[in-house]
Amino acid sequence: MSNRIGRTALVLVGVIILIVGAVFAGQGLNLIPGSSMTGDRTWLYVGVVMVVVGVVLIVLGIRRRPGGRA
Repeated sequence: MSNRIGRTALVLVGVIILIVGAVFAGQGLNLIPGSSMTGDRTWLYVGVVMVVVGVVLIVLGIRRRPGGRA
């Protein structure tokens, strides 16, 4: 993605996914109480995957490609 709006959107979506994934992982680890997800290891795994996806999207959005190719 070479245009600025597209890259910004990619970073924004990546940040949102990363935050939600971190909350899911925290609930799965029983660090954030008060939900049916609390203490359930499934949400830890889902959260970790979401954090990784979020980081990948952020990196893709920030990275500038040489030569202006998309």
